[in-house]
Amino acid sequence: MKNLYSTLFILFIGLAAFGQSAEIKKADKLFVQRAYMDAAEAYEKVVDKNQQVLQNLGDAYFYTNQMESAAEVYRTLFLRHEENTAPEYQFRFAHSLRAIGNQDEANEYMSDYTGEEVNYEDFARKLDTVAPHVYTTEQIMNNSASADFGIAFYGDRIAFASTRNQERPVYPWNKKPTLDLYTAEMSEDGELSDIVLFSDKINTDEHESSATFSQDGQVMYFDRNSENRVKNEEGIRVAHIKIFRAEMVDGEWSNIEALPFTSDEFSTEHPSLSADGSKLYFASDMPGSEGSFDIYVVDVNEDGTYGEPENLGTGINTPHREQFPYISEEGVLYFASDGHQGFGNLDVFRAEGDFNEAQNLGNTVNSGHDDFAFVIDEENQKGYLASNRRGSDNLYVFTREDYVPPVVDFDDRETNLETGRQQLKDVGNIYFAFDKSTIKEESKPTLDKVVNIMNKYPELLIEIGSHADARGSDKYNMALSERRAASTLEYLVENGIDRSRLTSKGYGESMPLNDCTQPTGCTAEQYAKNRRSEFTIMNNEDTMNSNEMEDKE
Repeated sequence: MKNLYSTLFILFIGLAAFGQSAEIKKADKLFVQRAYMDAAEAYEKVVDKNQQVLQNLGDAYFYTNQMESAAEVYRTLFLRHEENTAPEYQFRFAHSLRAIGNQDEANEYMSDYTGEEVNYEDFARKLDTVAPHVYTTEQIMNNSASADFGIAFYGDRIAFASTRNQERPVYPWNKKPTLDLYTAEMSEDGELSDIVLFSDKINTDEHESSATFSQDGQVMYFDRNSENRVKNEEGIRVAHIKIFRAEMVDGEWSNIEALPFTSDEFSTEHPSLSADGSKLYFASDMPGSEGSFDIYVVDVNEDGTYGEPENLGTGINTPHREQFPYISEEGVLYFASDGHQGFGNLDVFRAEGDFNEAQNLGNTVNSGHDDFAFVIDEENQKGYLASNRRGSDNLYVFTREDYVPPVVDFDDRETNLETGRQQLKDVGNIYFAFDKSTIKEESKPTLDKVVNIMNKYPELLIEIGSHADARGSDKYNMALSERRAASTLEYLVENGIDRSRLTSKGYGESMPLNDCTQPTGCTAEQYAKNRRSEFTIMNNEDTMNSNEMEDKE
C-alpha cells in the first residue's frame, strides 16, 4: 500500500509539474507575441513563479500601465532574485514606483540603476524654479471608452488617433481595436464634435496614427503598421511601423506611399512637419540609434526627394525611449522621453536652438505615468497632449498660463546676503562719482556682462536699483538715485536689451551697505560704496517673497 501511495504521489507531482510547465509555455508564447494582457492572466495562474515568470509578469503589467501590479511583482522579483536580475528591471521598477507615488523607493532603485544619486524631491523643487511655463490641463471628455491620442492641427479642425472603431481587428497588446485616424471639431471647453473617420485610403485594418499636415493642408504624413511581418529575436513575426505620405487630389487623399527611408526591419514613427515644410522630425529605432527609440530629422527637398535621416544626438536622445516629436512654428522641439530625469515614465520635454539640451516641462504637464504627443498653438498659448495617468490613453487640452519666464540657472545667480535678494552672479554693482549719474568707463564691462546674461536668458526680467550716499538731503538723494537707475537702464537698452524687460528704481540713501548713514564721519571710500546700481532678478519666487516681506514691514 505504501508503494501505491508513493507511486500516486510521484504521479501527482509529475502531473502538477507538467501542468505548470504547460501554463508557463502558454504564457511565454503570449508574452513574445506582445499579447500582454492575456500573458499576465496566464502567468498569474502559475503557482511557483520562477525568476523568468516574475520578470515577464512584471513587464506585462508595466507595458499595459497596470503600475500598482507591476510594482508588486517587481518587488517580489528583487526580494527573491536581486543578485541575478538585469538592471533594466531596476529601471522599470523605479518608474512603476514613481507612478504609484512611492518616491523614496523609486529614488533608491533609480540611483542603483544610474550609478548616481537620484532625488525626486530635489529635482522637482529645482524644476519649479526653472520651468519656463505653467500649464492648466483638463481631460477632453469624449464619452468614449476608447484609447485616444495624438492630436494634430488640421486647418480649423483637429486630427487624432483612436481605438473607437469597433469594426477593426482587436490588437492583442491591449485588447482594443486597431487605431484609426479621425478628424473633428474642438470646442473651447474641450468637447469633440463632428467626429469623422478619414477615408479607407488612409485607414486600414492596421494601426494608423500620428498625422501631421503641411500648412496648406495638401500633404499629410502619418504612421501605419507595415503589412509585412518579419521575425524578431524570439522568432515571432512582428510588423514594424512606417511613415506614409499622402496628397490631397480633387478632394481625396491619394498617392499614398511609404517614405523611402522606412523599412520592414525597424520602425519609423510619429512624424512632425516643420512650418515651412522643409524638415520632417520623427522617432525611430533604426540601426545607429542611441537607445530603443531616438528622435531624427530629415530634409524634405523641393523636388519631392528626401535627405539622409539625421540623429539629433545625445542632447536629446538617451539609451531609453524618445518618441512623439513635435516641432512648433517657432522652431521649438517638444518630445516625450523616459530616459531624461522626469516625473515617471514618459515625460514631455522641450529643446531649442541646436537641440543640445532637453528641459522638462514640469509637473503642471507631466505626471508619474506616460505623458506624450504634445502639440501647441504658440500664438494662442493653447494645445493638446495625451496621457494615461487615469488608466488608458486620453486626450487633454491645456492652456499655457500668461507666461512665466525662466529663472536664471543656479550657477548664474546668487543671494545678496545684505538685502536677501536674488542677483546675477559674477556681476558686481556699478558705482558713480559723487553727485553724478553718468556711467563710468570702468563700469561698462560689468554692464556688458549683464547684457550677455540677459541675452542668454531671453525672458529674464531685471530691476535696476540705484542708491546714493548719505551726503545731501533725502529728497535730493532720491532724485539722484533715480537718475542713476535711469542712466543704467538706458545703457542696457542702447546695447540691445528690450526696455520692457527692465525696471529702474531709486532708493536714495535708504539702503546703505555700511554704517555710513550720516553726512559726515566716513571716508571717501566708504561713502563711494553706497553710490551704486544693483541688478535684481525679478522673476524669481524667492525675490518676490522677499519683496512682499519688505512691503509688509
